[in-house]
Amino acid sequence: MNPANAPDLARLTGLRSGKGTFYPEFRLTAQRLDRVVAALDTISRALVQTIEGPANLVRAVAEAARANLDADWVLLALADGALPEASPRHLILDSAGTVYAFEGLSEAMDPGPHLPDAVLNRLNDILRGQLAQFRLPVIERRHAHVPIELDGEVIGAFAAWTPEHRNLDGTDAMVLRILASQTAVALQNSSLYSRSVTLLAQSEARNAELLATQRELGAAQRHQVLDSERHRIARELHDSVAQTVLSAGMQIEVCRSELRSRSETGDLVERLDLAKDLTRSATEQLRSAIYALNHPGDAHRSSLAELLEQLATVHMPEDLRVTLRVSGPVAELPGDVEHALLRIAGEALFNTAMHGRATRAIVRLTYGPQHVTLAISDDGSGDPGKIRMMLRLTEAADVDGHHRGLANMRARAAEHGGTFDVQRARIGGVRVVVRIPREADQ
Repeated sequence: MNPANAPDLARLTGLRSGKGTFYPEFRLTAQRLDRVVAALDTISRALVQTIEGPANLVRAVAEAARANLDADWVLLALADGALPEASPRHLILDSAGTVYAFEGLSEAMDPGPHLPDAVLNRLNDILRGQLAQFRLPVIERRHAHVPIELDGEVIGAFAAWTPEHRNLDGTDAMVLRILASQTAVALQNSSLYSRSVTLLAQSEARNAELLATQRELGAAQRHQVLDSERHRIARELHDSVAQTVLSAGMQIEVCRSELRSRSETGDLVERLDLAKDLTRSATEQLRSAIYALNHPGDAHRSSLAELLEQLATVHMPEDLRVTLRVSGPVAELPGDVEHALLRIAGEALFNTAMHGRATRAIVRLTYGPQHVTLAISDDGSGDPGKIRMMLRLTEAADVDGHHRGLANMRARAAEHGGTFDVQRARIGGVRVVVRIPREADQ
């Protein structure tokens, strides 16, 4: 068949066989339908931007209206007091898509003298809530006004002005109504989202305050428990140990008096004199400890550093001089971490006093950004290599319990994600180092 003689689609379907105006009307209807479909697609893509914030949403919706109407000017505005969390309150687009706004949108241009009187007057009417004359849609040949309603109340409006070649019709009115209706819901969701973000920030701040208060209460409770335990130990020392040491001293004095009357007892008398001196020294240390326990100096002082100070001054023998050094910003640590560090320090100083033959010890407590470090150094005769070997043997097979304290120190550090090491001290003896991570919010 010759293509020139082939019937076209219109002839086959009979579209040109009836009224002479039917086909042009069909073409016009099809164009309107295509425009509606394109507009609805633009609107759907605009409305999914709700989560990005009110500013992007308002801009996308106004652009959808401008593109659908081929408008010279498009105005979208909310009345003062409506959806107070939504921002911006208004937005204006020209035919080129340039954004104008008096406030609330950083990338928008100031309208200045470019804004037509009709657009400016309509903006003022909407912002001030003077919408009584615009509660119903107004569709004119080159102008459209559609209210934005929410829960039966007018909260704002769309307004558009088109060029000479673009006449508005019922299809455009339908599209604007859909856009206005969906925009109201989207703006409300965006406003609720903004409010939820604000409430979430407020709740997080309150949770932080509650956590800080909880820590303060926990610290106060620990302080109270420590104070009660301090006084209890002082009473026990006074009522039992101190009295026993005094009684032993009195018995030694009685024996000394009886032996002085006998001959050839000089050596025994000297030994008793030494024993008496030892009991006197023990009594003085007990009295000092009792006083320190009953008078800590400051009722509110119970930090880790202060507990270490008490440990060094109260529980160590006179021939071992212990120095405490604290560096870094002091911070409240979890109670179990402070307890572990205190027990490790006590065990290390006990080993220094009993086995190290040391005369000097240095306790260093360092508060770092991520870790807290405790180091105990002495000038004794201990060998770090032998101590590390004994530690390995103890952890492998602890037969008789010797050196169990070393394993306990390492285990306490490991319980809190820390490390335990034995090194050579700069002052000549052994250096025990414990490093425990601080909590992230400390």
